Amino acid sequence: MDLSSLTPLEGGWSGRTFLAEAVGERSVVRVYPPDLSAPATAEVDAAVLRLVRGLVPVPEVLEVRPARPEAGQPGLLVTSFLPGVRGDELLPRLDAARRTEVGRTLGALAATLGGMPMLRPGPFVDPDLRIGDFGVDGLPEFLELRLPELGHLAPTEIDGLREVATDAQMLLDTVPRTCLVHSDLNPKNLLLDPDTLVLTGVLDWEFAHAGHPFTDLGNVLRFDRDEAFTEAVLAAYAEVRGTRPEAALALARAADLWALLDLATRRTANPVAARADRLLRAIARERDAGTAELG
Repeated sequence: MDLSSLTPLEGGWSGRTFLAEAVGERSVVRVYPPDLSAPATAEVDAAVLRLVRGLVPVPEVLEVRPARPEAGQPGLLVTSFLPGVRGDELLPRLDAARRTEVGRTLGALAATLGGMPMLRPGPFVDPDLRIGDFGVDGLPEFLELRLPELGHLAPTEIDGLREVATDAQMLLDTVPRTCLVHSDLNPKNLLLDPDTLVLTGVLDWEFAHAGHPFTDLGNVLRFDRDEAFTEAVLAAYAEVRGTRPEAALALARAADLWALLDLATRRTANPVAARADRLLRAIARERDAGTAELG
């Protein structure tokens, strides 16, 4: 495949996703650098898409080419092209009622993924979706491991994060179940029909893993403080999973601390990471993962 003939797709910062067109048919090509530490990444992503296809709207896998790190050849994943408008482009154009409708759709989506059971938490390590080990035991330990990369935080902010991480882990431990986690479930990775608001695609599963059932819900609600939208997300989630909205929100904020800590270490990489860093610092100052406002 001649990569020079492909058109980069907007929406991400990796620069590895392209639009291809041949004989009037569109497809999407994702390129995976030849990484000796993760040679089967394209095959793992393809396996995840096949796992969820039919349960949530995802593209069809058309072709997988494994990477050959020893030869410097990247892996490729070719999928069908899905219609729709990205959620981050569509949501700002919607009125309150239609935003609420999208909120219900996203809440139901997070609940669906939260009901796909896995035996234990960990990353997917091969095309059979065998589960590896994250190598860390809980949020407090993860925070300590990340502190060398968070040197911009004030001592009082670090103390606040330690308190929040301990409380959050205690709350997360009350839900011992493990499920499939998309791990990047935000409007940028969702396609919606602009007229009907039907969800037409869930994209970019490269961070998918087995993890906590409230991780994806936390991602959906990470930056949104629109009360009506949040209530719609939580109401739809509750209809599917049965968790009380206030309890689900607390668990979602706690689960999202993992991602906020990781993103904050890459705060100069892209606007989302920078925004996550600001939110994490607000949480640290208020010592509360549930009420902090993004400055």
